[in-house]
Amino acid sequence: MTHQAVPFDDLDRKIVAALVANARTSFTEIGAAIGLSASAVKRRVDRMRETDVITGFTTTVRPAALGWRTEAYVEVYCDSAAPPRRLAEVVRNYPEIIAAMTVTGGADALLHVMATDVEHFEEVLERIRAEPFVRQTISYMVLSHLLTGSAEAGAAPPATATQ
Repeated sequence: MTHQAVPFDDLDRKIVAALVANARTSFTEIGAAIGLSASAVKRRVDRMRETDVITGFTTTVRPAALGWRTEAYVEVYCDSAAPPRRLAEVVRNYPEIIAAMTVTGGADALLHVMATDVEHFEEVLERIRAEPFVRQTISYMVLSHLLTGSAEAGAAPPATATQ
């Protein structure tokens, strides 16, 4: 599917910024901040959703609150050129893999893995290694997040100052 350029003005940018900061902000609150009515904000949000400018809304959860205290990134090296479609099919079978992407460089893919503890991570890693096309993996355990306000760290978006 090709994406065509859609009109996107400064008011749209302000609406998107408000929703990125807090997706639960009401259209009334956004409108009051940028000088539009709630219905005008809604029409713009609906248009941005229809044109795939806004692709969805999400909830950020602190992983430790769910018992996921061990975090790692795993480089995956494949025997042959495993197509991204095949890699995607496999990683969907692992609830511990919270993000996966193909990458440039030596590795074919990079996986972001969350586990309850090191033993759980080791079990997940062994299952990944057992996939028929996986030749090698290299793992990097996360010790700490340097950008603690990032979604990867399970942080809520920073609060915006009210005027």
